[in-house]
Amino acid sequence: MNYDGELRLLMETFQKCRVAVSFLGGGSSFEEADLDDGFHLLFGEKLPFLQEDFLETLDGKKIYRLSGDLRLCFMFLRLPRSERIMVIGPYLSEPIDQRTVFEIAEKYHLPPHQNPLLMNYYSKLPFLPAESHLFTMLDCFADRIFGSDYTVEELNGRLLRSAEFTPADKKPRGDEILLAMKQMEERYAAENELINAVSRGQLHKATLLMNSFPALSFEKRLDDPLRNLKNYSIIMNTLLRKAAEKGGVHPIHLDEMSSTFARRIEQLKNEGAVQELMGEMFRSYCLLVRKRTLKKYSAPVQKAMLMIDADLSAELSLRSLASAQNINAAYLSDLFKRETGRTITAYVNGERMRHAAYLLETTKLQIQTIAAHCGILDVQYFSKLFKKHYKKSPREWRDQ
Repeated sequence: MNYDGELRLLMETFQKCRVAVSFLGGGSSFEEADLDDGFHLLFGEKLPFLQEDFLETLDGKKIYRLSGDLRLCFMFLRLPRSERIMVIGPYLSEPIDQRTVFEIAEKYHLPPHQNPLLMNYYSKLPFLPAESHLFTMLDCFADRIFGSDYTVEELNGRLLRSAEFTPADKKPRGDEILLAMKQMEERYAAENELINAVSRGQLHKATLLMNSFPALSFEKRLDDPLRNLKNYSIIMNTLLRKAAEKGGVHPIHLDEMSSTFARRIEQLKNEGAVQELMGEMFRSYCLLVRKRTLKKYSAPVQKAMLMIDADLSAELSLRSLASAQNINAAYLSDLFKRETGRTITAYVNGERMRHAAYLLETTKLQIQTIAAHCGILDVQYFSKLFKKHYKKSPREWRDQ
């Protein structure tokens, strides 16, 4: 049975979630990842399955899960009709915080100058909870290549032979500097990938990337962990605003969202809440790009949309919008309908009803006042239009 297609799909899915997939032994047509990736520079020795005959003991029709004393986890599969061993990991099976990393450094007597390297090493490790969809995919793959009678075996072992190192175990500072540079480059590349996803409105990709980032991935510059996260969130809020602007969103829409997030960042009280807000920021800016991008529209349509969005209480007839640009009304009407799929009247009414629903939900303004804010002075006509749009009257919408 040929399973190369399934294997490639599995590899690509894990790698998109920043989980390393490697192959050991037997040669491979697939690119091998660097399993060690800084481990030996920090701890003075190679991972145990790279230095012993561990892999030779692995049977077929099994998934092996290895959990070690460094909180690192791996999975192993011996592929059918092949000498290759697929290695998945390292990854974390539970979140790890800064205090735990410092305790690991103390336990294994790492010198102080290596603490940032150790922090960066753990920061790039993905966190895979037990219910992760990746385990479901791996289960389906194993069922495909082994049949339904495969088993899962849990392994527990030490990833280091000793907690004591001699001075000879220390690696040259030059290697450590190169490792630090590599880790920094990887973090910046990951941030850029996230920002590019936002600029394209790729919500699914941004969510996937955010979910694969552990708490430690956010840069530490101060001793106060909460202040560190807040500062990083403020920086990301600015970068995301610029990413959304690059994605074609006008500053008129960006300013309010950016200011709102800036206020909320400073009001947060704990680290977990900051990270939740960070995820919300990425999703919100993605959705804003998807909803408000003007890149695909011609200049006259862009200007008409911006005039509508800037003041829904203004005179927004086809004639007034065309006159403001010194263009023919029929030309603007045809162009707007062709590019948006809606007439200007339908677009204006839709935006006014959306704003009305927002005001009904978030304020106690009288309905006639809300109607006026939406540019409709006849409250009966406003109510009729609102019910046509939302299948409920303004009062019913407020009371729901």
